[in-house]
Amino acid sequence: MNIDLTSKNILVTGASRGIGRAIAKSLLEAGANVALHYNSGKAVTEELLKYSNGNSLAIQADLQSVEDTINLWQKALNHFGQIDGLVNNAGIAVSSSVDKADDEWLNDWDFTNRINLRATALLCKKAVEHMQTKPEGGRIVNISSRAAFRGDTAEYVAYAASKGGVVALTRSIARAFGKQNIKAFNVAPGFTRTDMAQDFIDQYGEDYALNDIALNTLTQPNDVAPSVVFLLSGYADHATGATLDINAGSYVR
Repeated sequence: MNIDLTSKNILVTGASRGIGRAIAKSLLEAGANVALHYNSGKAVTEELLKYSNGNSLAIQADLQSVEDTINLWQKALNHFGQIDGLVNNAGIAVSSSVDKADDEWLNDWDFTNRINLRATALLCKKAVEHMQTKPEGGRIVNISSRAAFRGDTAEYVAYAASKGGVVALTRSIARAFGKQNIKAFNVAPGFTRTDMAQDFIDQYGEDYALNDIALNTLTQPNDVAPSVVFLLSGYADHATGATLDINAGSYVR
């Protein structure tokens, strides 16, 4: 099967590193025009443009900001004229002990949810509004997490809760807008070797992560990216609303 996304315009958040970077690179290699979102890391994000056919671009935005989030969508739309796919990948995982003072713990909770859930929901809203105007609709892939289904450690309850919200959001979009040819999917990675995961490794040790999975090696970003490309290709449209688990057998449903 050859997946050719030539002429498809796709926005990917968090494209500067980790899973988002691997997804963006795979989409570019499949011929898509990609709006590469980053917060910091301008140089490494723009480096991805060497894989582009010439019509991709990098856009800076702080997803904590509602204004920045809306501007991100609008800049991508203005550049492409239309958007066929959205990948909400950007996310954070903040270690926050319940022993913290209430205000500190709530600050961590709000920070996590602003980026992981609120920005994702807002971009989904903008995507649905736009895709409703197109007879062919469009596709949304939200990167959730294994933690949404099996929970997480005590320090990462906000992360798990935010990703659970992403799952419900995605399923609701799939059910509510399917008749308008808008398809929505969750991809739920398990522990993946990324910069963001390094805090967890530093806290618990790599053996803790390895002992939690069924395979001999930790999942890499490149193990996640091909599934996202497939979901955006149109070959999986009748799986709309579904969650694809990529967690090395650490949580089997």
